[in-house]
Amino acid sequence: MTIREQTKLVKNKSLSFGKSNKILIQSMCDFKTSDTKNVIKQINECAKNGADLMRISILDDDDVNTIKIIKKHVKIPLVADIHLDYKLAIKAIDNGIDKIRINPGNITKKSELINILNEAKKYDTIIRIGVNSGSMPKNIKGKNEATKIVNAALQYIKFFEKNDFFKIVVSLKSSNPITTYEAYSLFSKKSKYPLHIGVTESGFDEIGIIRSVAGLSPLLISGIGNTIRISLTHNPIKEIETCKRLLHDLNLYKNYPTIISCPTCGRCMVNNTKELAEKTLNYCVKNKKYITVAIMGCVINGIGEGKNADIGLAGANDSYVIFKHGKILKTIKAKDALKSLYEEIDNF
Repeated sequence: MTIREQTKLVKNKSLSFGKSNKILIQSMCDFKTSDTKNVIKQINECAKNGADLMRISILDDDDVNTIKIIKKHVKIPLVADIHLDYKLAIKAIDNGIDKIRINPGNITKKSELINILNEAKKYDTIIRIGVNSGSMPKNIKGKNEATKIVNAALQYIKFFEKNDFFKIVVSLKSSNPITTYEAYSLFSKKSKYPLHIGVTESGFDEIGIIRSVAGLSPLLISGIGNTIRISLTHNPIKEIETCKRLLHDLNLYKNYPTIISCPTCGRCMVNNTKELAEKTLNYCVKNKKYITVAIMGCVINGIGEGKNADIGLAGANDSYVIFKHGKILKTIKAKDALKSLYEEIDNF
């Protein structure tokens, strides 16, 4: 049994974390929450693309007062991101938010925390203790950054439990993937609360993707992580797609296609392998074809390398061959390649 399955079960009427190998995918709206129209549209687009829950920023009363409106027009649970002002946390809970995230580094007064906990108990709201290496409490000690992050979380948890609150999810984020890995690994040995994993402020495009995957893959393989966000300087849909691809490649997300394509070399007989692979991926995603498809630049070793694919396409001078589980089905003209491939995918 993995660590993921051994975590505590934390749930309310709309969310369930832990005690399962299922990993929830989440992202965060990049509009101000009071921009209700765009926020609702974005949340629904993200849900359509695979988000299990979405986080929204709560900066002021304008934001917190829109929660009830947003909730009426979306189908997935919402997380309110709260910093500094404990009253916004209470208002978010009162307005029906499913979960809140608070930071130990900027809500430190015991009286304020107790007020939040009492309100969360009243409305059965889950709280994520979101520790961030860039904003930790000043009194936290430890031999390194990862230890300090874990100690901050444990200190907060101890206070929550002392006040009879146990519906807790924890995150321990750093912009350094090694620190992130070390913090989550250490925490998982000390506590069984469900974990939301992510590398914070990871960057844009392949910089953020590589940095996040470097820190999160070993955690996921080790059975650590109950929810995930890959934070990118990009539209949240890109975050969701990246999460799905990572989880899929680790056999943790079934509903996604597998595309195999060769790196191309001097043997390549066609010059559009990348274009064909991208179009095939988009076609499979759009049409919910969760199979393995190989797009190879030649037939010299393309079919052999792609023999485990359900369906494949390999370049052959001015033509292509379509193969199935390593066996050639037919040879087709270049202009008909995608059409014929899509027909085989549909009929698989």
